[in-house]
Amino acid sequence: MTTTLIKGKAHKFGDNISTDLITPGRYAHLRSNLPELAKHVMEDADPGFVAKVKPGDLIVAGKNFGLGSSREHAALVIKLAGISAVLAKSVARIFFRNAINQGLPVLICDTEKINDGDELEVDLKAGRIRNLTSNTELVFGKIPEVMLNIMHEGGLIPYINKYGDFKL
Repeated sequence: MTTTLIKGKAHKFGDNISTDLITPGRYAHLRSNLPELAKHVMEDADPGFVAKVKPGDLIVAGKNFGLGSSREHAALVIKLAGISAVLAKSVARIFFRNAINQGLPVLICDTEKINDGDELEVDLKAGRIRNLTSNTELVFGKIPEVMLNIMHEGGLIPYINKYGDFKL
């Protein structure tokens, strides 16, 4: 379940992080064991990533995060690894929708002023990111209420199971 206030450490990546970098193809056999697959998330982009992540941390990236194939489990294993949100300059549309469906916030913002290791506080409802390390603030576009509700319930399936339909 996603709260509207997130606090964690930034793990910074560059541009064009594909779903192949998020979930390496050589681990495709683990798709039926997502907790095990989550132990390899982002491994090809940063081999030590999983060992560094603490619950609540954030992925910060450049342009075109999540490009490539429509691997719904790419967003899910990011969440299972303990990441509370992805912040990027731009995101592949299918990754964005898959992430929301899995209850993982994806925020489009200027990530240039965020460094690896910065402590961040994200207010999903207000559309504000406070960099506690540099004492700066960033903004992102308002997230529609229905998407906040889907993320709050943990994803689209839990939302539909609870409400049976969209409350627009």
